[in-house]
Amino acid sequence: MKKITGALLGCMILQQGISQHNPAMRVNIDLSRKAQTIHNFAASDAWSCQFTGTWPDPKRNQLADWLFSSDTTANGQPKGIGLSMWRFNIGAGSAEQGSESGIRDEWRRAACFLGADHQYHWQQQAGQIWFLNAAKARGVQQFLGFLNSPPVAFTRNGKAFASNGQCNLPPEQYPAVANFLKNVVQGIQQETGITLDFVSPVNEPQWDWSDGGQEGCPYNNEQIYGLVKAVDQTFHQHQLPTKILITEAGKINYLYAGEDKPAKGMQIAAFFDPHSPTYLGNRPSLYKAIAGHSYFTTSPQDTAVAIRKRLHASLMGIPFWQSEYCILGDNAGEMNGNKVDLGMDAALYLARVIHTDLAVANASAWQWWLAISPYDYKDGLIYIDKNKADGQIHDTKMLWVFGNYSRFVRPGAQRVSAQLADSADTKDIYLSAYKNTNNSIAIVVINSRSSATNITVRGKGLPGGGMRSYTTNNQGNLQPGNVNGHTITIPARSVVTLTQQLNANKQ
Repeated sequence: MKKITGALLGCMILQQGISQHNPAMRVNIDLSRKAQTIHNFAASDAWSCQFTGTWPDPKRNQLADWLFSSDTTANGQPKGIGLSMWRFNIGAGSAEQGSESGIRDEWRRAACFLGADHQYHWQQQAGQIWFLNAAKARGVQQFLGFLNSPPVAFTRNGKAFASNGQCNLPPEQYPAVANFLKNVVQGIQQETGITLDFVSPVNEPQWDWSDGGQEGCPYNNEQIYGLVKAVDQTFHQHQLPTKILITEAGKINYLYAGEDKPAKGMQIAAFFDPHSPTYLGNRPSLYKAIAGHSYFTTSPQDTAVAIRKRLHASLMGIPFWQSEYCILGDNAGEMNGNKVDLGMDAALYLARVIHTDLAVANASAWQWWLAISPYDYKDGLIYIDKNKADGQIHDTKMLWVFGNYSRFVRPGAQRVSAQLADSADTKDIYLSAYKNTNNSIAIVVINSRSSATNITVRGKGLPGGGMRSYTTNNQGNLQPGNVNGHTITIPARSVVTLTQQLNANKQ
């Protein structure tokens, strides 16, 4: 999908009329030109939910509403961003080890269901289990469990992070980890009624994970192959419906290139080319998709686009999941990951990243890292006090801009063509469109400019009226409004989602 000028409105903005000095740019929607199918939008419970899941009811329910709710108030105001998947951190046991874990920050340790007594304790991650149940109660239907490290009972050094950048899981323990994951899937189902749709056994295998900053384990492709084969055999033997997601690459370049780690790169070909010695594509429990993280590839924009075009050209027809992102590093001077930003600067940068992943890389899923963060960093959708028992909570514009996608582009939606009809200046304007399975359309417009812009939306099968807008900017979060006709004002520095029910007989 091409970059496009877009505009959305709250009703009050529309009633001011379209400026004659700001002529509208025409956007053509072609419902017959379809791209990828959207699987989900998600975030993870690492690491704060182990604590916030035990906070007082009003606080934890507000957190869950912001993340999961698809309800609206009487005036149509969304209560939350309606995530369609939740990522559950299956801990390795560093929390039980305490300071002996070697992980300095207590908030980055994680508990394990498997205890030192070799028994399973299903309330060991009680705070996280609360969020699983809260997500289900609010309509979330997809769930994924991920490992940052294998359980400490099975690692070489007895820790949840590696030594000297070497894989911390010996091959003889692959079956034990596979059995552990089978037991976790079954135990969570017994405790909550939730069957994990996906298990992701490996996270960012290219990094060393040897500094004690958090749980983590490096793997090369051959080691991933051995572990996933063991998990697949166990899941298939026990007839689990849960699918295995790979590989959560540390940056998306490793999916199509060797880069600086040839034994850990070229992962699409390594696992999905039938001629590869590490081919996994025919495994019955493997999910036929490849996952990677957008870190370190998002700036400047021309570089981001080039990387994602190359990724898309390398996919061999396999869906791509962008399975983890937050704003890290300095991003070529465009946006620094340090310091919390509750406002639109970080939100507009995030929106551009989401757009580029969806519209250039054709990502079928887009997933954020920390749903809830206690850190002074741009890693959270929601921020909290670093207090285990209670504290203040703060939503962000990043949360609500993410909601401009997650709330309105639902699983099963297909991205459709949305293009400008002329050569209008589209700098800092991005637009993409999605047809949902309920025969509605959602058009997401990003206007990073300091001035409003106008668009006119046209397309075969688009009705003459009935369009709604949801605007996130300094003045509101997914603020609802009605659109009169097809010409729309998109406020300065805003992200707007336009929704419309299509004619029943139009495809």
